[in-house]
Amino acid sequence: MQPSSSPLNILVFGAGAIGAYIGGSLALAEHRIVFVEQPAAAEELRQRGLRLDLTLDPRRKTKDASLLAPSSFVVAGSLEEALHYWPFDVALFALKSFDTPAALHGMRPFAEKIPPILCLSNGVDNEPAIASVLGADKVIHGTVTTAIGRRGAGDIVLEKLRGIGIADGHPLSAKLVAAFNAAYLNAQIFPDAPAMKWSKMLTNLIANPTSAILDMTAAQIFKDKRLYKLEIEMLRECLAVMDALDIEEVDLPKTPVRMLAMATELPLWLSKPFLGRAAGSGRGSKMPSFHIDLHAGRGKSEVAYLHGAVVRAGEKTGVQTPVNKVLTETLLALTNKEIPLEVFAGQPQKLLDRLR
Repeated sequence: MQPSSSPLNILVFGAGAIGAYIGGSLALAEHRIVFVEQPAAAEELRQRGLRLDLTLDPRRKTKDASLLAPSSFVVAGSLEEALHYWPFDVALFALKSFDTPAALHGMRPFAEKIPPILCLSNGVDNEPAIASVLGADKVIHGTVTTAIGRRGAGDIVLEKLRGIGIADGHPLSAKLVAAFNAAYLNAQIFPDAPAMKWSKMLTNLIANPTSAILDMTAAQIFKDKRLYKLEIEMLRECLAVMDALDIEEVDLPKTPVRMLAMATELPLWLSKPFLGRAAGSGRGSKMPSFHIDLHAGRGKSEVAYLHGAVVRAGEKTGVQTPVNKVLTETLLALTNKEIPLEVFAGQPQKLLDRLR
């Protein structure tokens, strides 16, 4: 690990897969890290510390997982407690989009004390929401394309090393890129924040709601010609919305988004191998996130913040988004238990019928 010449005081909202990976990597690089977690999870992390299996990255020159003792970072059970430690240079925010409103409600009383936030959450609605509470000057747009697996509380594994995108335009942007790269996080600066965020969202759409609704893997979805065509139509709708918004797709760290976009214009037989790899490899060994949330019975889904965002933007720009609309409404109905899971499980035709 490369030592940091200028340690930062960093507040990390949540010690989930992304929070633990980035916060833990920065702690290994000698930055001062304070995680904010739910009290029960905070106590567990205080007892166990962090276990980061980063052996996939040859630059770390180790075959063993990195163990961070509880003394090498701080875990606070509330934001109020965390803010007592020291003034922070920056905060990292990588929560699920459906948790953003509650997190912002908790931030509001402490808005003056909260530092600029690097938002790494999926979707395009989180940064505007944070800005509405803290001010636009406290928001830095970010993305994560690296795939991280979570084995348990504070126990994560690096599954696919790609990188992190950080938007230019904030006084901290360049400093964060330097700090992240010194911690082997593969950070890259992007001049166009909307292009970066929408490009990442485009990759998140692939085989996500269909997997959850039908209880099928991405490979099974792409093997079905009807479902594969549906995936292409869904992506084309998003690209049409981006075009109407004058937002260009851009390649993200080790993620060829522009090639993915070009593939949607190819004959189906020619594009399938490329999109199939994109759907499977981008998530590591995990099922798509919508599937995990639905079948874990969490009662929440990010579909309203991803595919739903495409629909809302389409309504504003006059672009028709029927596929994204049906997928959003169907998955939300399943999430809210308005429709039993078994209605669509393994039955593609029933989903296709809803699109007619």
